[in-house]
Amino acid sequence: MTSYVIEADGGSRGNPGPAGYGAVVKDAADGQVLVETAASIGTQTNNVAEYRGLIAGLTSLLALAGDGAKVEVRMDSKLVVEQMAGRWKVKNEGLRPLALEAAALARRLKVTWRWIPREKNKDADRLANEAMDAAAKGRAWTLSGATATETPGGRASGAGTSGSGAPGGRPSGTGASESRASKSRASKSGASESGVSESREDLLLFDTGDLGNGASDLGDLGDRASDAGDLGAGDLDDPGGDGGGSGTTTRERAARTATSTSPGTGWRPPTSVATSLYLLRHGETPLSVERRFSGLGDPELTPNGIAQAEAAAAKLAGKPYGVQVIVSSPLRRARATAEIVAARAGLEVVVEEGLRETDFGDWEGHTFTEIQRRWPDELAAWLADPSAAPPGGESFGEAARRVQATGDLLVERYEGKTILAVSHVTPIKMLLRFALLAPLGALYRMHLDLSALSLIEYYADGPAVVKAFNDTSHLR
Repeated sequence: MTSYVIEADGGSRGNPGPAGYGAVVKDAADGQVLVETAASIGTQTNNVAEYRGLIAGLTSLLALAGDGAKVEVRMDSKLVVEQMAGRWKVKNEGLRPLALEAAALARRLKVTWRWIPREKNKDADRLANEAMDAAAKGRAWTLSGATATETPGGRASGAGTSGSGAPGGRPSGTGASESRASKSRASKSGASESGVSESREDLLLFDTGDLGNGASDLGDLGDRASDAGDLGAGDLDDPGGDGGGSGTTTRERAARTATSTSPGTGWRPPTSVATSLYLLRHGETPLSVERRFSGLGDPELTPNGIAQAEAAAAKLAGKPYGVQVIVSSPLRRARATAEIVAARAGLEVVVEEGLRETDFGDWEGHTFTEIQRRWPDELAAWLADPSAAPPGGESFGEAARRVQATGDLLVERYEGKTILAVSHVTPIKMLLRFALLAPLGALYRMHLDLSALSLIEYYADGPAVVKAFNDTSHLR
């Protein structure tokens, strides 16, 4: 029986920063390279890029050899290897969906896991660095000499494609892949499993102001919650970036998590201090009054929106909130809301680009009905597939990855503190969904009012816990 080797790597310039991954499938007998694949994936962390490289390698091997193939997976990321081998737990909620995705693919193969030093992972490292360079320049990675090939589903995929990938890390036809043997074929496209079946009437039950709030925030991160579990019995947490695959961990975090007890169950309090993340939607704008899509457009707050922000500020100034850090989307409506709260609390506002609303492109400022009449086909595609974007806009898959990276960064940077993030419907729903490990359909069961407050608590010794949702008591 033919056996294979997968070498995979990923990295980020800045952690998070311009990121990319690379993976190589080789014949184990003679080391012949059978498939190379890579992608630039926008702004991500090292760990996300490493998992995306692993997923791309596993997907490529399954397309090449099918289920049951014997493979040794080699990576210079100690974190990923130990988590996939079941010796370390996956405690970072942002990485969990990717780990579940990779584990599901690995179960279809006969896999052994091996950590290797970076100097022995040169092929994958080279591809990942090429993809990172492309991401830094805002370009898609291209494999030199690659040509388009026909996927099993009948669509062409090849060099020069976008490196965004399907939400949750599946290659989804992104990143170029080149066959090096006649038996090789292109990686499967990994079509979205969005499964959106809600009727248009159901969607219109939601407020279309700001995001659409119902014609709304797709994105396929965490859909494999049915595979939940820590993938292992170890007790080391994700160190939040291992230097691009160096195999090192943060000593302080390892020391702390090594003494952790079992994860919280809901029957007793978690055993460590929480990082509390309050999520506040901005106040009213003219577009939200008229129920129009409001993405990167920059309307100001209405007088009522200012009053809503002041009410939220009064609430957050009292007990038990104790906000220590305020971060905000760069968009004016969110910044103005955050600044009103910050003035009351005596704090500065830190702007985080990743908290901005989705870019709705040509749909900006239109109502759902107007979009339905003018762009019926594009709207149908957008509602059915999180990798589809409005004309000239951003897909929810792309938004999900951006928000996930920002959430990871905030929890890591302000560990143990109480954070207020002032943002929009898409980022807030995404963060709540990640915390709940909820399926895609859960987004259609969430409604966020203007100036509504929600709370997620993150624990080092257990999962994230949603403690409050859509609280508008301060507006009454």
